[in-house]
Amino acid sequence: MVNHSRTQARLGDHVTHLMQCRRCPRMQSTPISGGVVVSDIMLIGQAPGPREPVLQRPFAHTAGRTLFQLCRCFPGKTPSGGDRVPAPDEIHNCSSWMDEEIKILRPRLIIPVGRLAIAQFINCPKLDEVIGRKFRVERAQHRFDLIPLPHPSGASPWPKIPPGKGLTERALRKIALHPTIADLVDRDRRAPKLTSIARSP
Repeated sequence: MVNHSRTQARLGDHVTHLMQCRRCPRMQSTPISGGVVVSDIMLIGQAPGPREPVLQRPFAHTAGRTLFQLCRCFPGKTPSGGDRVPAPDEIHNCSSWMDEEIKILRPRLIIPVGRLAIAQFINCPKLDEVIGRKFRVERAQHRFDLIPLPHPSGASPWPKIPPGKGLTERALRKIALHPTIADLVDRDRRAPKLTSIARSP
């Protein structure tokens, strides 16, 4: 098993450098990070929304409530008012940060959320062809399981209607039954519990 303290220190250095990134001048915020969290699981979405820069954490509003971002900065709005999809050059600029996190954490399971995030790992012509399945993938010189999920935003009804609803439920079952989740539950059960001792005055 990888030394937890050394991994945490490497990840801490990485996050410090990430927060200084200014590679994409069209982005509307500085990078957002969840901090230094050592885990065997990575959840990767498209990009922060407009609220995440204010709240200073990823997956902090709307879509994030129902569920690591591919792009770490808020891309801004489109002329019609929706969130702008990161451009290919922005995705490329940010992918080195994700690759470095994969090298540091060596996750056993990655969960990409939404078509843009899924497409960074596997071909995704249609959600019907990838949601509800588990893939064995290699990226950043590391092999891991990949279980894609659809984007949970209200912009698309796909996760709420057939076949999307059933495929999403199948994907969530695969995640729940993944050995990494079982190990986390087991580790949590074995962890010493902190109890407060009431003392009389």
